[in-house]
Amino acid sequence: MTRKPPAPAPRQEPQKSAGPGRPKDLGKRASILDAAKRLFLEQGYQGVSMDQIAAAAGVSKLTVYSHFGDKETLFAEAISAKCQEVLPDVLFVRPPEGPLREQLRTIGHAFFALITSDEAINMQRMMNTPGTAESGLRELFWNAGPRRVQEVFGGFLQARADEGKLRIDDVPLAASQFFSLLKGELHPMLVCGLCLDHSEAEVARHIDNTVEFFLRAYAR
Repeated sequence: MTRKPPAPAPRQEPQKSAGPGRPKDLGKRASILDAAKRLFLEQGYQGVSMDQIAAAAGVSKLTVYSHFGDKETLFAEAISAKCQEVLPDVLFVRPPEGPLREQLRTIGHAFFALITSDEAINMQRMMNTPGTAESGLRELFWNAGPRRVQEVFGGFLQARADEGKLRIDDVPLAASQFFSLLKGELHPMLVCGLCLDHSEAEVARHIDNTVEFFLRAYAR
């Protein structure tokens, strides 16, 4: 009796390669960032834990780490998001229509509102208090907030110089000067707890004079 040849093995379908993974939930990310902005700016870096942020955002701590990696990264993102909220990049990239003087006034008012908010004043005090913030944390704050704003504003100034409206040899220096002028005496007084009852008219006069001073230095 002849033996039948063995039946061919069933054909196996090639396995599909694993995909890039499940996309992040953007809604949860936004909730985490909102909670981090509020808590960091109210209580400072050291006073806030990732557990608190997770609870405030209504997510697990694992979800917070999944989106942002570590506390330092989340802190930098929160500071950057707060700056974008009050002083968005679009204000520099596509400034409002009108004369350069009015554009600078608009930017000046937005910047002054940012640096004189209660959250920004609290953060400024924390960063200036010895022992409450390490140098690495101060650098994170500087890069995510003041440095980013100054660099984006530098792009605005360069664009106006290219249009022939300004004559600036050192754009980063001019950007730094503009914001330093805007802070003036009023901002450090606020940080020190003084001049808390400044009026809108006083602020407007300060910003107008700053813009005029800046244009006398750099306008063609």
